Amino acid sequence: MSGEDDKTQYKVVINHEEQYSIWPADRENALGWKDAGKQGTKDECLAYIKEVWTDMRPLSLRKRMEEQKSKS
Repeated sequence: MSGEDDKTQYKVVINHEEQYSIWPADRENALGWKDAGKQGTKDECLAYIKEVWTDMRPLSLRKRMEEQKSKS
């Protein structure tokens, strides 16, 4: 099925490591994921993720790297 034929509504979800994904809007979120506040077509949701997820590193890694940086 091409993206143009997909009529499914999706939502953007985020986990505790601030990693993003999309999920069918009519389904309960997977364990550990919460709504990020965007809903729409697959393309709209993926475009939103591309815009907001500018640092792909997990939150725990970013924090660890900041701690190392402040120690040096």
